[in-house]
Amino acid sequence: MSDHFFPRDEYFMRLALREAELALEHEDVPIGSVVVHQGEVISAAHNEREVRQDPTAHAEILALRAAACAVGSWRLLETILYVTLEPCAMCAGAIVLARVPRVVYGAADPKAGACGSVLDVLGEPCLNHRPEVAGGLLAPECGSVLSDFFASRR
Repeated sequence: MSDHFFPRDEYFMRLALREAELALEHEDVPIGSVVVHQGEVISAAHNEREVRQDPTAHAEILALRAAACAVGSWRLLETILYVTLEPCAMCAGAIVLARVPRVVYGAADPKAGACGSVLDVLGEPCLNHRPEVAGGLLAPECGSVLSDFFASRR
């Protein structure tokens, strides 16, 4: 994992943050994700576990599904996935299976993060694909959206 970011990374992470805020409309955990292909957004999603009553309806999974439809392939080559929170093991597994070459996330997840915080699925040498990972982009803003959400529920 690195903290090396490119000039447009912040722009796309801000789009993911806007997507995260949409999850608040249905009282879901505010996590947003955007998939970019050749410099263009091809999908965007936010958590919809509550509205769908689906434990797999994480922002990353929904964005990956929509991106696969957009490119017409389950292989999401030449894409970058942006997500406001470090992906969990399920989402990291889907990222590996989709062959996403680069993942950029905002806040680290010390309880369930699978990009180095708890597990390192994306860096696992036994797997056939290891994306580049850059973490910590806009971490204070990404973390604030989440902490405000959980503080309002206590």
